[in-house]
Amino acid sequence: MIRDKTDGLGGFRYFHDHDPRVLAPILSDPRCAKIILTRNPLDSYISLKIARATDQWKLTNVKNRKEAQAHFDLHEFERHLGQTQAFQLEIMRALQVTGQSAFYIGYDDLHDSEVLSGLAHFLGAKADPDLFQANLKPQNPQPLSDKVANYSQMEVALRALDRFDLTRTPNFEPRRGPVVPSYVACARHPLLYLPIRSGPEEQVTRWMSALDGAGTDLITNFNQKSLRAWLQNTPGHQRFTVLRHPLVRAHSAFCDKILNTGPGSFAKIRQQLVRAHGLDLPDDPNDPGYDLTAHKRAFTAFLGFLRANLNGQTSIRVDAHWASQTTCLQGMAEFCLPDRLVHEDDLPDALAQMADRLGIADTPPWDTTPDAHAQRLSQVHDGSLDQLCRDAYPRDYMMFGFSDFTPTA
Repeated sequence: MIRDKTDGLGGFRYFHDHDPRVLAPILSDPRCAKIILTRNPLDSYISLKIARATDQWKLTNVKNRKEAQAHFDLHEFERHLGQTQAFQLEIMRALQVTGQSAFYIGYDDLHDSEVLSGLAHFLGAKADPDLFQANLKPQNPQPLSDKVANYSQMEVALRALDRFDLTRTPNFEPRRGPVVPSYVACARHPLLYLPIRSGPEEQVTRWMSALDGAGTDLITNFNQKSLRAWLQNTPGHQRFTVLRHPLVRAHSAFCDKILNTGPGSFAKIRQQLVRAHGLDLPDDPNDPGYDLTAHKRAFTAFLGFLRANLNGQTSIRVDAHWASQTTCLQGMAEFCLPDRLVHEDDLPDALAQMADRLGIADTPPWDTTPDAHAQRLSQVHDGSLDQLCRDAYPRDYMMFGFSDFTPTA
């Protein structure tokens, strides 16, 4: 074992496609020094293609060098680039979270004795720069034009790559973990609901209760241990979550948590929004003076707050009731992802299909009663609200294909 080594320094190489069980222990161990080798991703890709073609993965004697040309494939290179970048980001975050540093070295510096001497000092070893005379030789030192069979096609293909990721939507929203205690399972059927807050939770759980039948309580208040046991002991289970239109969801969060002053509302956040973000809210949400014009004005200000809040520009927490659905799903992925992402409008058919797959012939009907806040949203809706919501939730619109809100008749 490397950890048990007492003479000299022990170590090993780890690549992104190696056994993932190894990565977490070494990244979290501050006693394990990290040396991160970086390389131009295109050079890395071409070198990998040639190594696979020649089955020559290192070179110590130039006389034994095998030659081959790589064939560039844009989609394959994009996958390679994505995997490399994701791996680098994973390492960077792990080191940041644990307060560690690493020694970064470029591929072209592997023969620089001064850099290697600095690496030795980083590892706490004393070494003369003249001692660093590597036996390994560059396997493919020629220019890319000589190494790539379809070089001209590669040049054209790479022009379409956005080197600086200009179309990327910046994301400053805090990461979220899996909210396992909110998950709900049927007692009599292998069905698990992973709710996203400010979604149709009550309607879905009512349907699940009807599916189980009278006199049966749904299984709630999971923790990770009990949920893991349920998953293991419930073969053939189905897991689902429901995606709600961002404007409908933001409006529900606003009405239930901010406009409302009763149990479950966010009184302190309400006060902060009134004081610092220009929301003009009545003391009593049923005040006759709070008409549709006042409601639209307050909801407009709330959407403006959401954009700033999700971009990390406010001191108010990003609550689960208005966090982006994309981030909520990323949090779920830390434990388990749903099998199905169902848009709210598709729920009647989707739930019936899931019940049919479970062999349930008598499926309860879906409650078609409109959401409690739907009528008010339809009455105040216009294009300006759509744009404000798109500004607040650009990733949700992009990732889940939402169009502008269509008011109910």
